[in-house]
Amino acid sequence: MSKKETYEKQTEQLLLPILEKLQFECIDVEYVKEGNTWFLRAYIDKEGGITVNDCEAVAREMNPILDELDYIEGSYTFEVSSPGLGRPLKKEKDYLRNMGKDVEIRTYRPIAHKKEFYGQLQSYTDQTVTILTEEDSEMTFEKSDIALIRQALDF
Repeated sequence: MSKKETYEKQTEQLLLPILEKLQFECIDVEYVKEGNTWFLRAYIDKEGGITVNDCEAVAREMNPILDELDYIEGSYTFEVSSPGLGRPLKKEKDYLRNMGKDVEIRTYRPIAHKKEFYGQLQSYTDQTVTILTEEDSEMTFEKSDIALIRQALDF
């Protein structure tokens, strides 16, 4: 396991009791470099959405834990955020939550001369995702071919 994966996994494990107490859900944790700065980001959610005050409450409880355990090498910025409307489907619960809803899929390489697909999420496995397209045909994608899958947004 890479340092990045280790940091993300350990942070998620430390966050879970805090989020459970506050009745929030952990959507994702990422450790990424942007410019010259490393960021440790926790994406949280709850029914009805997350507020700035919710993010502050989690950060207030998590910061002393991060300072005490000091398991991440070097400096970084810890942030707590809402995942936003266009969040990707990553975990099983994301797929379950979006079953029967319209999703957008972007692939790494063209499939039938296209890289963007829209349709209703029909099913998924560990390796595949199946949608019902706007043309009423089923399409199955290998997860390894999917660069991004998220709920389709209608504006």
